[in-house]
Amino acid sequence: MPDPDRLKQVDALLEGLDDVLPPPRVRAQLRLAAGLTQKDIADAVGVKRVAVARWELGETNPRRPHREIYIHLLKRLAERFPEAAQLNEGMPTPTSEGGSG
Repeated sequence: MPDPDRLKQVDALLEGLDDVLPPPRVRAQLRLAAGLTQKDIADAVGVKRVAVARWELGETNPRRPHREIYIHLLKRLAERFPEAAQLNEGMPTPTSEGGSG
């Protein structure tokens, strides 16, 4: 029989993964699979478009409270587009889209 304390430790460890972002390339893949622009994401999350571009390039990561909103959005996109949630090394690195930040 498994040790209940160990099971609780595992559960706590897994709960902490809810705040983990996918790799930058996957963030862009999810957005593109949904046909959304960086501005669409920025408007929904409440940041400037340039912030989303930097998140997708891996230059920066979102901070609270935008982090929770962005993670929620990415999880919902991953549910709808599971193929885009996989790391696709063949995809070119996303570039900044036009428009003001």
